[in-house]
Amino acid sequence: MSDHKTYQMGIDLGGTKIEGIVLDENNLELIRHRIPTEQEKGYEHILDNIKSLRDFLASKINNNNYTIGVGAPGSVSRQTGAIKNSNTLCLNKMPLKTDLESLLNHKICIENDANCFAMAEANFGAGAGSDMVFGVIMGTGCGGGIVYKGEVIRGRHDIAGEWGHTSIDPEGPDCYCGSKGCVETFISGGGLERAYEKKCGKRLRLPEIVELHRKGDKGAGEFMRAFFRNFGRATANLINVLDPDIIALGGGVSNIDELYTNGVEETKKMVFNDNFSAPIVRNKLGDSAGVIGAALIGK
Repeated sequence: MSDHKTYQMGIDLGGTKIEGIVLDENNLELIRHRIPTEQEKGYEHILDNIKSLRDFLASKINNNNYTIGVGAPGSVSRQTGAIKNSNTLCLNKMPLKTDLESLLNHKICIENDANCFAMAEANFGAGAGSDMVFGVIMGTGCGGGIVYKGEVIRGRHDIAGEWGHTSIDPEGPDCYCGSKGCVETFISGGGLERAYEKKCGKRLRLPEIVELHRKGDKGAGEFMRAFFRNFGRATANLINVLDPDIIALGGGVSNIDELYTNGVEETKKMVFNDNFSAPIVRNKLGDSAGVIGAALIGK
């Protein structure tokens, strides 16, 4: 029996986990669940995992009417209908939207995961009340999304906000996208850990590097100062182009407190203006932002 409500289901397809949520008509969370992505098992396995998660969520709302939004790394090519620019490499060139709609027997909307993050933060998080919000994800990779007056700005090629693949050093590290010195290689968690290993000769997780820096380790200190400079350069570049009202940071790297002091100071030095007043702030929705945004874009 239907209760005539239309729920909003969101699925956030990440590199290590797939998270699902159901919101009611007032955007209140009813249920949330996550499962591992297991991308090493391939594309078809990811599809099956998404279906399993969808079936579980649907059962919890008695299979009543629902929309489905999926946040995924990369975007859907308007030319081919396949996924492009995904750092979950097995998704690239695959018709994810078509395959999911066939498997789930349900219409879906697919949006870039950074756009989903920005959508959620703009509507219910750090950017609520601001017209122009730039949402940044600095996690395994580095992505961004632009929301203007509550709507995602996608651009002609569906790459608006992809600042992670603007180069800030043409002689810099190789990026999976084929370019060199992309922002992602300098300020994402994965990029920072690889860079530290190359510079200092040992592989550490980013929180361990940050802790060494705070304890006064010289090598870690030099490394972190370079990170803050690169963050400032990258952020100032996007501010000079977009001039947003607020920048909300997400992903694991956003938990580094010094970003909001040292990183902001480096940004101020490079912004093309006589002063800089746009807040650069930590997200308010945490890990929830991506999956909430996915549910919102499915409406």
